Amino acid sequence: MGTKYDLIERVEKYGGSVITFSKQIPRTMISMPIVSQFVRAGTSVGANYCEADNAESRNDYVHKVGIAKKEVKETMYWLKMIEIYDPKLKDKITPIYAESQELNLIFSAIVNKITKKVS
Repeated sequence: MGTKYDLIERVEKYGGSVITFSKQIPRTMISMPIVSQFVRAGTSVGANYCEADNAESRNDYVHKVGIAKKEVKETMYWLKMIEIYDPKLKDKITPIYAESQELNLIFSAIVNKITKKVS
């Protein structure tokens, strides 16, 4: 049970880092939609994992973890777009991107472990 709560804390921290970083991105007509999409994807990772943590069934859990995984991948995409928009932000992007990669691996492992048990 402890690891579930550790992962919840981790995705909350992740969402917080997305919000904090987004405040540092210079705002222009080009960056505004990118930042908006980035914040939506990055903060929905935690929301979807919290929903998974309260899933009504194994299938519901796998589905919601899968959505969290997709949102992490989308966040990674927006981080790349932000880096293209402003390469000077690379040093600030790197740790969020690294955490995104780790969360992606964790969510993949969860889904794979559960779906192998069912098969």
